[in-house]
Amino acid sequence: MLIGELSRRSGVHAHQLRYYEAQGLLEPGRGASGYREYTADAILTVTQIRKLLEAGLSTQEIGFMLPCATGAAPDLEPCPELLDTLRARLHGLDERIDTLTRSRQALHDYIEATERRVSRHYPGCDSVTPGSTSG
Repeated sequence: MLIGELSRRSGVHAHQLRYYEAQGLLEPGRGASGYREYTADAILTVTQIRKLLEAGLSTQEIGFMLPCATGAAPDLEPCPELLDTLRARLHGLDERIDTLTRSRQALHDYIEATERRVSRHYPGCDSVTPGSTSG
């Protein structure tokens, strides 16, 4: 099938399919006319790629893991270093979540402290907008 049909059947834009090819995730053949030709298996591969992207994996990580993928879910066979790759990605996500949680708490603290100052400096005002003047 040509890229347009794969796009229609997989629900993925043709430019994304070309990107997956550039990343080594899809390997179409070339017809006599030079057009990309995909096998029916490409639909499953694109589904697997999309699901792994949704899990936050990079295309480089997916390229490493794709040979271990079976089914649309995909299920991952215990290939060498597969669990190390997944655990490393999870560890990175946990670190980012911790950083975001600390940032969120710091912003809450700044808001609360500023709101206390507003109520002390501007009695009767629930909020003051930047640039506003009283009186």
